[in-house]
Amino acid sequence: MAKRRLLYVVGARPNFVKMAPVVAELRRRLPNAEHVVVHTGQHYDPELSELFIDQLGLPQPAHRLDIGSGSHAEQTARAMERLERVVVADTPDLAFVPGDVNSTLAAALVLVKLGVPYAHIESGLRSFDRSMAEEVNRIVTDEFAEYLFAHSEEAVENLLREGIDRKRIHLVGNTMIDTLSRLEPLFRGLDFAGQLELQPREFVLVTLHRPSLVDGALLEPVLEQLQEVAKRVPVVFPVHPRTRDRIAAAERYPDVRFLAPLGYLEFLSLEADAGAVLTDSGGIQEETTFLGVPCFTLRTVTERPVTTRLGTNVVLGLDPTRISEIVDSIGAPAERRHEVPPLWDGHASERIADVVVRGLLRE
Repeated sequence: MAKRRLLYVVGARPNFVKMAPVVAELRRRLPNAEHVVVHTGQHYDPELSELFIDQLGLPQPAHRLDIGSGSHAEQTARAMERLERVVVADTPDLAFVPGDVNSTLAAALVLVKLGVPYAHIESGLRSFDRSMAEEVNRIVTDEFAEYLFAHSEEAVENLLREGIDRKRIHLVGNTMIDTLSRLEPLFRGLDFAGQLELQPREFVLVTLHRPSLVDGALLEPVLEQLQEVAKRVPVVFPVHPRTRDRIAAAERYPDVRFLAPLGYLEFLSLEADAGAVLTDSGGIQEETTFLGVPCFTLRTVTERPVTTRLGTNVVLGLDPTRISEIVDSIGAPAERRHEVPPLWDGHASERIADVVVRGLLRE
């Protein structure tokens, strides 16, 4: 096989988690290929990116685009303009884009217009709410991908319903779980809850960052409800920079324990020991399902219904008053059995590599 050049585009914190095992496995399978990581800089805070690169063992990016923040149009446009220069300078044989952030959409548009085939990791997720920027990003990215790597049967069904050729779709499982499985001995042994003087299964972990929650009138009633919960059980809230900028007066919620953003291992350690998790994150819905931790999602819909059907996830809607329901789950046995979805077994990246190497051999 002629020497190949593979390009991996990451931009936001979850991208690193999803991409790291794929890069590692393809470097192992194709040691003579050139493996190039591009960091768009959509998450540019060192707390959200550099620490992740270090903890995940992802190779240092060959290119840093430093797109920063801005409107959807500004962020996407900067990513497209800067990524195009990278791709034109040394055209890859295949590129990989994960997830559903603006960097993902930008990469998909650049690559398809330059005639570069790309693989979409985490294809087929649908909330069916097209007012969500992430939903638009997913749909467009899936439409033009050469390889669509899906993590569940529901994702495959979504793609088929949209008329995508089955030959392009590959059910491989969840690469985020690959990372979780590999790091489990490390974060299980870290006992970060103990370092914070928290008892396992006796605290609530909170993570919130989506605009629908933190940019408007909902944030204050959510914090008020968390303050009420915190009077009964400890509430730990590692605050995303986006959310931190919008909490006007943390002293109004004296019983909520606000923390600075955590490294990936520290966060997973807390998550694994939590009695319950309140989140608006898609990835955390998956992690808690794998870990068997009760999860309460403060959103109207989820693009990961497998986590509610098989897993531990309960969708609360955008109703802060329902946050009080979390307390009843602390220390209580699960009312229904939870299952880890099929192929969420730590080997999704191996299945991706099988497909990619076969494809490259055929060329």
